Amino acid sequence: MLDNIIIDRIIKNALEEDLGWGDVTTDSIIADTSIIKGNFIAKEEGIVCGIEVCRRVFEILDESIGFQAHMRDGQKAGKGDIIAEISGNARSILKGERTALNFFQRMSGIATLTSKYVSEISGLKTKIADTRKTVPGLRILDKYSVKVGGGFNHRFNLSDMVLIKDNHIKAAGGIAPAVAAVKEKCSHGLKVEVEVESIKELMEAMEAGADIVMLDNMTLEMMKEAVSIAEGKVLLEASGNITIDGERGVRAVAETGVDIISAGSLTNSVKAMDISLRFL
Repeated sequence: MLDNIIIDRIIKNALEEDLGWGDVTTDSIIADTSIIKGNFIAKEEGIVCGIEVCRRVFEILDESIGFQAHMRDGQKAGKGDIIAEISGNARSILKGERTALNFFQRMSGIATLTSKYVSEISGLKTKIADTRKTVPGLRILDKYSVKVGGGFNHRFNLSDMVLIKDNHIKAAGGIAPAVAAVKEKCSHGLKVEVEVESIKELMEAMEAGADIVMLDNMTLEMMKEAVSIAEGKVLLEASGNITIDGERGVRAVAETGVDIISAGSLTNSVKAMDISLRFL
């Protein structure tokens, strides 16, 4: 579920950015009493996500606007499918069109890509997770979209869990002192994850008491060895340029036995789903 207060703030900021001092085109052409109807149409196949965010854009602009969803978040749309209908004041709808579509298209694009990753590893124990590589200010929407696509959320922000990365390790003087410092100063309830680049570092992280170990840019052979060494004593997360297919395809990585595959590409460079609003 999305937090309505946070979502309203995001939407209002987006509308303020887009409207500026007013829509000079619409206000010049369209009568303030003009009423119109339209359909949101999928121009390509994909997983629908962000329907309620889209609806809320228009509610904030004009509470009298009618919005009827034909699909729900997580449902697959085919090319040409009508996702939702809208009706009401033409000025209000035109002023919210771009903002609503920006959210709707991006969120659906993330859900669609995530569903492809999840589908590729069907039948395996591995979970697909996102990262913090999200658009600043839109993380709640990006991560919600990953969940709609069947993925899982990694930490939402820096306070959720401990993730000791390469620069932390260098600054602390090694894995062991970094983990020791965390265990001394942080709540015992926080999970501790350590990023490693070699089998030697994996063993150091396990000996230091890590709960999760991130295998950063390891080869498939190294991942298999890591799984054998870990023996389920720690969770193993594979990360680093993992794609749908190819040499580091998600299926091949999952088959090594890792528990989690995290992919920044789910949110940081996703292609928006093509959705349009067409007036009747």
